[in-house]
Amino acid sequence: MRLCSPMKLTFLIVGWLVFTGAALSTSPDTTRSIVLEDFEEDNPGEPPARWRFFSSRERAFLPLGPFMNPKEKFTVVAEGGNKFVRAYTEGEAQRISLPSTDFDWRLSEYPMLRWDWRARRLPEGAREDKVNDSGGAIYVSFSKRDWLGRPLSIKYVYSTSLPEGTVVSTGNVKVLVASSGLDGTGRWVTVTRNVPEDYRRLFGGDPPDEPFTITLWSDSDNTRSTAEVDFDNIVVMSK
Repeated sequence: MRLCSPMKLTFLIVGWLVFTGAALSTSPDTTRSIVLEDFEEDNPGEPPARWRFFSSRERAFLPLGPFMNPKEKFTVVAEGGNKFVRAYTEGEAQRISLPSTDFDWRLSEYPMLRWDWRARRLPEGAREDKVNDSGGAIYVSFSKRDWLGRPLSIKYVYSTSLPEGTVVSTGNVKVLVASSGLDGTGRWVTVTRNVPEDYRRLFGGDPPDEPFTITLWSDSDNTRSTAEVDFDNIVVMSK
């Protein structure tokens, strides 16, 4: 039996280490993501530039400016080198929407929705199954409609008093508690949801592949109180 010379053996070992190291370093990341919004391009003190107000009367997306006022507004805030949007309502309700013409999201490729939010104040005494106020919410709406022609929507809420995981049905809108004031407030919380799985559980069947709008929401009108919730880093991801 022939044995490798010490020099040849050294070359073989080094070659094997280089090969395996290269193979490990080039292994693909199986998670892909698209940032839909992080508010970094927006101006502090102003409404977020890409978002719109959907007017049900005009059936159109309109600029935010005329719909913002001191008691119901979404404003970009800068804090510690980061920008985000703050929802504030005082006995009112307000929403802003990002239409599908401004983002590319296919659930078959990116089923996961992730975002950060922080509840600074939640409406006192609110609970979505009785007093329907939510200090903060993210709606995902679909082209599929109910028998009244209303779009089906999943409303992920930061609830004042219902525990995480609670589901409340309001017809075409299914409310799912994604975060709860019962767990405390005042800190950033990251939420990740599998939207197709949530849709199948809440509505049955498969969702349309492309949601047609994402809406940020805040309301305190029923409790006549105050809500203040921050939103940031809205991202869609592959599994």
